Amino acid sequence: MDKYKVILFDLDGTLSDPKVGITKSVQYALQKMDIVEPDIDKLECFIGSPLQVSFAEHYNFDEENTQKSIDFYRERFKEKGMFENELYSNISLLLKSLKEQQFSLVVATSKPTVFSEKILKYFNIDQYFDLVVGSNLDGTRTSKTEIIQYILDKYNEYKLDNFIMIGDRKHDIIGANNNGIDSIGVTYGYGSFDELNHSNPTYIVKSVEELTKLLMGSLVK
Repeated sequence: MDKYKVILFDLDGTLSDPKVGITKSVQYALQKMDIVEPDIDKLECFIGSPLQVSFAEHYNFDEENTQKSIDFYRERFKEKGMFENELYSNISLLLKSLKEQQFSLVVATSKPTVFSEKILKYFNIDQYFDLVVGSNLDGTRTSKTEIIQYILDKYNEYKLDNFIMIGDRKHDIIGANNNGIDSIGVTYGYGSFDELNHSNPTYIVKSVEELTKLLMGSLVK
């Protein structure tokens, strides 16, 4: 792992488990759109994907209704949903260890930057990150490819070999591949092994402990 200098972390499903907050906020938005979905487990598909994609893909909303749904979602999410969330066990310890080893840590998420920063501060892990890059509230910069490219441009003194992206969904791995950097798929989040493996990550790990061993150099490629 000596070649890596900048480590990119997805937020939802990688640093924290946001299921309750996201699914209940989606449930709220759907209700406002006259769609009743009593089972929040069926809304896990919204975790880790851009809302623009998920509402259109899973409910066949056109652009106007997709935007309405996102606005309704944010009504609830910014009030309470973002805090219905919990860090995965030992994430804080991992981040602390990586900073002590002089890695630069960056959050790369499709969640709006403004919400992401509040969540990191809520969990008291904002201190470990040099940069937080998410989407914009106007719906731009939602794809992981764009987000990762933005980060690479910010760190243009480094080579592509110096970066690695960590995430739990195919979007994270595809974004990394599209930008020519390595990636780690984590199966403890919301993407299955098959979803991640099909996207061709550099590594796959099943737990925070295994991720820690890999990043700290105890595992070899």
